[in-house]
Amino acid sequence: MCGIAGIYARKSLPSPTHLRLMADALAHRGPDGESIEIRDHVGLVHRRLSIIDLETGRQPLTDEDGRLLIVNGEIYNYVELRKGFPLVHFRTQSDCEVILPLYKQQGLRFTESLRGMYGLALYDPLSRDLILARDLFGMKQLYYTQTPQGFIFASEPNAILATNLISAEVNPQARAELLQLRYNTGRTTIFNRIERLLPGETIIVRDGEIIAHHQETKCPSLNSRITPEEALLLFEQTFHDSVHLHLRSDVPYGLFLSGGLDSASLLAFMSRETGQRLKTYTVGFKGAKIHDERNQASRLAQHFKTDHTEVDFSEDDFWSLLPAVVEAHDDPVFDPAMIPTFKLAAVAKQDVKVILCGEGGDEMLAGYRRYQKAHWPSWLGGRLFRQKGVFDATPLKGCLTPWREGIERIRDEAVAHAFSKVQTAQLTDLETWMPNNLLIKLDRCLMAHGLEGRTPYLDRVVLDHLFSLPDRYKIHHRQGKWILRQWLAKNLPEAEPFAKKRGFSVPVAQWMKGQAPHLARLVAQQPGIREFLPSEHVMDIFLKEKKNYPFAAWVLLVYAVWHQRHIMRTPRQDDTFSFLART
Repeated sequence: MCGIAGIYARKSLPSPTHLRLMADALAHRGPDGESIEIRDHVGLVHRRLSIIDLETGRQPLTDEDGRLLIVNGEIYNYVELRKGFPLVHFRTQSDCEVILPLYKQQGLRFTESLRGMYGLALYDPLSRDLILARDLFGMKQLYYTQTPQGFIFASEPNAILATNLISAEVNPQARAELLQLRYNTGRTTIFNRIERLLPGETIIVRDGEIIAHHQETKCPSLNSRITPEEALLLFEQTFHDSVHLHLRSDVPYGLFLSGGLDSASLLAFMSRETGQRLKTYTVGFKGAKIHDERNQASRLAQHFKTDHTEVDFSEDDFWSLLPAVVEAHDDPVFDPAMIPTFKLAAVAKQDVKVILCGEGGDEMLAGYRRYQKAHWPSWLGGRLFRQKGVFDATPLKGCLTPWREGIERIRDEAVAHAFSKVQTAQLTDLETWMPNNLLIKLDRCLMAHGLEGRTPYLDRVVLDHLFSLPDRYKIHHRQGKWILRQWLAKNLPEAEPFAKKRGFSVPVAQWMKGQAPHLARLVAQQPGIREFLPSEHVMDIFLKEKKNYPFAAWVLLVYAVWHQRHIMRTPRQDDTFSFLART
């Protein structure tokens, strides 16, 4: 896990000063080393967080033809892939070096052999092509822009902006989508002129221009004849294999353990695979009257005899950490869980450099209620979920249009490829909600502390099996995750597999209510808010007690902090109130 960046200059050589600025902007992602290399018109930057091959895995990696490779991520099946190249003399034990002979052998289809998470750049001096690629699920992000000086890319938008070759400006249409949907869809980012690679996308850049694309797909064919016993056995085999691969590491690792089924299954498979005492971490909310996952997590930790750490998250943490969390999210999301996740990552980093997480379980196993609604027959109200906007029931709705085009286009594409309404909903989430919300949150919260997050549910072999299953193996008696519940009932009944699903909730509304008058004034006066929203309506959202207003107020608060830090470039303060008061 690392940070990468680079410039493909159109005419002159890339500026060493620009490359240095990009490297400095990514320093938090790679505290274990850095490299800057210029070849022809291409300059490459790599910041390293060393996980595998601690001694010789420095990048760029090279081959006998002079190709250069930099990678942010991990290739988990590198041991197996290397066996396919017995005549290649590998220069390191790095998990990423096998990409070079794969590219030479398979061209742009080389990514289809990779099981892992990555945003990578490969420069081929023979063709003068720069290849950029992003993993199938979008676990690692890769951003780019095209300027008169050339093509610029990086793991984070802030590294691109650090060059000062483009300015930090808001895209108004992207802003409307972001605030209503809580994330941006497709290539779009909140920044004018900065885009991102799609999950599973590979592009070719030559002489500073994009000349070709290749896109992987995520839609296996239906396996309608599989029996329940076969489906359960295949789940156990494929998921165990994924966990086995995700545990490859030369440094200590642990697990984020919630009270949910996804992390419980991970703990069971990790314990089975390692036979060792594992480190587990859970966060809970001090003094908040909401569901707290610590009791169930503690029972599971005791059952497996883990070295368990519980982290308290308080209202004081909320207000003190928010500016730092938003600073880490230059590509913003509005998930309240990002703040406790940020604190949990800081604690875990004191012990480990790698953490396994349950992200992807709901999307892969049909755990969300919207999947269950899609499964109902039409006479019971079964339908595809239509995304509601955060501000649709507020006076600000008219200020935030249009915004549905991106999400509806992606859903229409899913309809064309899926074999059921449930799979349509899953595919839509895999292209939108998951890579552009959940996985950005996971990447930024963990990499802010130099901690690598791994997600065994997000594996192409696991996907091929779970997405080929008929809906009856996903949803049963109005409960999702049927196949996982069956496995847990047999192997880990302590996880309470048939209990009602309870999400991870942060008491944002409760904490913001006590500060509403002060917050309303601070947010309403922010330049980033005033430029497109009437102040009186912003005040109403904070002060009036209506059903949808608390979450809308949270979104406005985060956007105000984000705009202050990433557009106005105001130096961060440790406290939310003092930071906003600096306007």
